[in-house]
Amino acid sequence: MALFDEILAKGVRAGQIPGRTDAAKKWYRKTAGEYSKINETTLMKSSGDRLTSTQIVGNCYMYFYDAKHKATLPYYDRFPLVFPYKRVPGGFMGINLHYLPLIYRAKLMDALYDTTNNDAFDKSTKLRLNYSILDKAAKFRYFKPCVKHYLSEQVRSRFLYVYPSEWDIALFLPTQRFIGATKEKVWKDSLQSVGGNSASTL
Repeated sequence: MALFDEILAKGVRAGQIPGRTDAAKKWYRKTAGEYSKINETTLMKSSGDRLTSTQIVGNCYMYFYDAKHKATLPYYDRFPLVFPYKRVPGGFMGINLHYLPLIYRAKLMDALYDTTNNDAFDKSTKLRLNYSILDKAAKFRYFKPCVKHYLSEQVRSRFLYVYPSEWDIALFLPTQRFIGATKEKVWKDSLQSVGGNSASTL
């Protein structure tokens, strides 16, 4: 995909190997954060063979979503950035990192890296997640406002698979598309809710 490839190429030329060092993580996050606007439709159309009809627990995906309960929800993200962690009847549970402001996304992602099954950062790399693991460790404390129950019937596109080498790029790209509230409102609510234990169905 052109955008991810562009940033990765810049990083490699700068000597930053994805996922290997804290410096590399910071470099990719900073570079991605410098993009002021991303067209999510163009992003999806340029994804080629990355698009899939299914999702695998521990991988990272972007996709279009139309919340079933949007009439009563205060807001929802139309273009989630999600790590699915559990299949449930009719859908899946996932962590949507868009619900946190950038600095807290980085804190949570740094903690999530400790759950990877290997350090290859290729297609074999996945997060080993479940709610119990996340709920028991203080380092994951910001995950709770990100936990969402997604219904398969409400997914409005195929899933765009984000390679592990691109997780830090996707993390800081401005692709959140909140319907019903500004990102500032969502992020403020998320930080205020840390400490709760409920997951919303969208």
